[in-house]
Amino acid sequence: MDDKFLRQAIIDELDFQPNIDPAHIGVAVEAGVVTLTGHVGSYAEKFAAEEAVKHVKGVKAIAQNIEVRYPNDKKTSDDEIAKRAIEILDWDVSIPSEGIQVKVQKGWITLSGEVEWHHQKLAAESAMRKLSGVMGVFNQILIKSGIESGDVKKRIEEALKRNAEVEAEQIHVFVSKGAVTLEGKVKSWYERELAERAAWAVRGVQTVTDRIQIS
Repeated sequence: MDDKFLRQAIIDELDFQPNIDPAHIGVAVEAGVVTLTGHVGSYAEKFAAEEAVKHVKGVKAIAQNIEVRYPNDKKTSDDEIAKRAIEILDWDVSIPSEGIQVKVQKGWITLSGEVEWHHQKLAAESAMRKLSGVMGVFNQILIKSGIESGDVKKRIEEALKRNAEVEAEQIHVFVSKGAVTLEGKVKSWYERELAERAAWAVRGVQTVTDRIQIS
């Protein structure tokens, strides 16, 4: 897709999303690589903007340079953010809060600890995005291992074959001690994301290196 048309498609998509105010978001495109600049009113909105761009056909990569700017009278102290973060983790039954530690510095939350599943790690980060005053999240939570590499590889490949939106034969899976590497070619960022999700959905996967190219 021509960069000019891709840029307009991204602008239209940002404008279409009800949870994004695109008035202060800048979009630049070069050879399918999208650079987002400007500022938004919350970390949740920054994340939503990036997710929206990922689903636009023709996007090959994203450079995310959007800033989060809160009005001075709406800024929240680090200790208050930390208190709310711990509370929301305790309330959410999908997150094993006893294995997660929270640190807050200048509005940035760092999550650490260990969980059994990748979706629990994602759920913890998602919960943090809902908090007012958050500038960003460093998710350093680790995934516990304990499954043989052969079983992990087989389960990922089976998951890819079950997904009608992924050309499984174009993706190659390599596994070593909980570390998964994906290689191959797909037609869109969305398809690449689906392949990565399939890998993370298998218990015992600790890291995923996505080297899939978008053709």
